[in-house]
Amino acid sequence: MMGNIGWVDLTTRQVDMLKTNEADLQNFLGGYGLGAKILYESMPANTHPYADESVIGFVPGITNGTSAMFGGRYMVVSKSPVTMGFNDTNSGGYFGPELKKAGFDALFVKGIADSPVYLHVTNEKIEIKDATDLWGLDAKETWTKCQEIFDSKVVRVACIGSAGENVSKLACIINDGHRAAGRGGAGAIMGSKKLKAIAVLGTMDVAIADKAELIACNKEVVRLQKEKGSKAFADLGTGAGTPSSALSGDSPVKNWDGIGIIDYGQTAAEALGALAMDKYKTKKYHCSSCPLGCGAIYQVNEGRWPVGETERPEYETAAAFGSTLLNGEVDALIKCNEICNRAGIDTISAGMTIAWAMECYERGILTKEELDGIDLTWGNGEAIVQLMEKMSKGEGIGKLLAHGSLHAASELNKGFEAVMAASGIELPMHDPRYSPGLARTYQYDPTPGRHVKGGLGLDQMGGHETSYKYDYRNTGKDDVYITAEIEVVNSAGYCLFGQSYLPMQLQARMINAILGTKFNEDDLLMMGKRIYHWRHGFNVREGLARDDFSISARTVGVPPQPTGPLENVTIDHELLADNFFIEMGIDPITLRSQLDVLLELKHTEALIRDQHNETPLHWH
Repeated sequence: MMGNIGWVDLTTRQVDMLKTNEADLQNFLGGYGLGAKILYESMPANTHPYADESVIGFVPGITNGTSAMFGGRYMVVSKSPVTMGFNDTNSGGYFGPELKKAGFDALFVKGIADSPVYLHVTNEKIEIKDATDLWGLDAKETWTKCQEIFDSKVVRVACIGSAGENVSKLACIINDGHRAAGRGGAGAIMGSKKLKAIAVLGTMDVAIADKAELIACNKEVVRLQKEKGSKAFADLGTGAGTPSSALSGDSPVKNWDGIGIIDYGQTAAEALGALAMDKYKTKKYHCSSCPLGCGAIYQVNEGRWPVGETERPEYETAAAFGSTLLNGEVDALIKCNEICNRAGIDTISAGMTIAWAMECYERGILTKEELDGIDLTWGNGEAIVQLMEKMSKGEGIGKLLAHGSLHAASELNKGFEAVMAASGIELPMHDPRYSPGLARTYQYDPTPGRHVKGGLGLDQMGGHETSYKYDYRNTGKDDVYITAEIEVVNSAGYCLFGQSYLPMQLQARMINAILGTKFNEDDLLMMGKRIYHWRHGFNVREGLARDDFSISARTVGVPPQPTGPLENVTIDHELLADNFFIEMGIDPITLRSQLDVLLELKHTEALIRDQHNETPLHWH
């Protein structure tokens, strides 16, 4: 614990340093656990995401900056301008650890500046600075400019590009030039506040209760990593399985209406896999405290789009701009990835929005004239890049599409059947018809449309067969267990890809070593449930009912595909949700958390007050 939470009001230009509540940090672990509680308590109900009272928080996990292996991820929390409910989005790299090293357990911002500003953060100090010279720069240029301002190459910057400045609902927050807190419109919140960047340089030691024990835990992670093997993922990253996912039914194809082995084909699938793309690789990239190093830096100096030094597209990006669009042109993929990184655009939603436009064009719903003369046929890499550039600049049809597929369909009043989303958030690149548990997670997680949240889908992704894969009965217990486990992983700041080497018992040892606590596995699972109920409770307080959580029919097999790997699969996603809610202690109709469950979880006073009009006198 660093002991400080920064609060910045951009309207009044007031900066406050509040002391961290030690009990909150111990019971919520940082990340979106602590973020959800503070957001709930500090942001009035039904506040518009772009209002003066709207709050956005940058919250490292408690592992950030401690050297705990795989402990490099931080969370951004806010209200989403897309779903109008709770939003969390996380990113790796080095920003979260740097914020801790500057002496902060979290940083929250409200208000609206009267002109562009950035936050200059050093050891236990936050200053609001003029960002006139930064406004208009892309995310990589902003980072470079901040390095000049700080006279340091190791300053860490979380910023927006053109998309955030234009308050695009697809805007994300970019740190380290290419790591993205990508979903739900968090970049739009920064843009609405005229907050261009948060630049952080810290030199403080991050507090650790038992350094020797943490070192011992790290050695155990290394042992497990060697035992279980990690070479393919370390060498090729998340794109190691891109080709097989596209052909097996795991990745969506042709806007979720195609069949990989028929419509996309092996040649196109393999072209966008990391094994083929790594011909451009010059070096590996590691996030903070990562022993794996699944990222890569590319150098692309020739061809249609010689972008120079760039980053290897991750799996989600490769599928969003690949199989989803029937695109097998690797240079178009790399160019789109670079556009999104510089402009600060969520690659998943960007690719899916283009897929919506492609299907509408194919069906005659959108004309070539409406698309500014772009011949948006399936697999046309040149057209994909042209449209992506328009979206990044907010020009022509791109200005409309920069807010996502549902927004575009609503504004044009057509094309709704081609929108593939959960509560308006374009769906990630793993198909629920292949991993049925994802249907519940995508639709009903408090932050919809996420593949990095817990649930049965995580067990089923990658083709893992389970006894309940297409059996929708009695799924609640396992669904809740995995959800609670991942709530801890995400909140504590662990990378999800390190989970294979971080069993719950080892996570408990690491957390205890950092905080000086005595948690066991059951304590962490209880904590995970508590965190879930706070995120869920934010949506209940906002008045969101069960009918407000939607998922596109095609993505759950309505109608089912007539052939291929997903032949005749239709998911009973509502039964999966009923099972989950009942096991989690949530009324499946009203979505209110049960009083006895909230009392058992403890540290839920505000939820009890708002959902049950009661104030607990003591905890049992």
